[in-house]
Amino acid sequence: MTIRIAAIEVNHWHSLYDAAYLRHLSRMPDVQIVGVQDPDPEVAARRAAELGNPPTYTDYAQMLAETRPDFVLALGRHKVMAEIAHYLLDHGYPFVMEKPMGFTADEVRGIVEKVEQTNGFVGVPLIQRYQPFVQQAQQMLAEGRFGTLSHFYFRLNRPTSARYPAWDSPWMLDPTISNGGCLRNLGTHGLDLFLLLTGEEAEVTGAQLSWRALGQPVEDYATVLVRSESGIIG
Repeated sequence: MTIRIAAIEVNHWHSLYDAAYLRHLSRMPDVQIVGVQDPDPEVAARRAAELGNPPTYTDYAQMLAETRPDFVLALGRHKVMAEIAHYLLDHGYPFVMEKPMGFTADEVRGIVEKVEQTNGFVGVPLIQRYQPFVQQAQQMLAEGRFGTLSHFYFRLNRPTSARYPAWDSPWMLDPTISNGGCLRNLGTHGLDLFLLLTGEEAEVTGAQLSWRALGQPVEDYATVLVRSESGIIG
């Protein structure tokens, strides 16, 4: 059985770089990429050229209507993620979408509510959960080898933000489109692991951002303080 996949807003760098979803999918024998969409036709064409030249589109609604994929890879600019997610849920398409899935927390809550209403399938690739050190930590926690868990520390560094314009994603440096830099992009992983490993809800107790290193309109360094319901800090 061949799974037919369409990709929306391939201007996101993960289309071909870092996670490189489309590169991996294009090499799977049971997957067919039936269309790639981007509002910029040149970006769509460049991405398609790396994937064996599947059909390209500038309108994702048209692409979905013409290709009727089995599954959708939804990437895109943060400002339009919620709009895309609602469209896919309203039309019954199962999909995976990159975090943060919206421009604001309220937008993301709206997606969650619609998923619950429609029983739709939506995945978010929080890949740090599957790192060996996280699996080891889960095992040690289950065995009680840490004793009383008191605190959690997570740090994640990535290459310079120059990679965004180099990979056709200059919008990531525009806060009116991305709504943030490294914290918006990477901070999700740390918060997710805190919730996963503590098994508790948490609240943010403090945060600070810095633009000092790179001087971009979005932050290049950030720290966040959290506390779980039982008092575990991170």
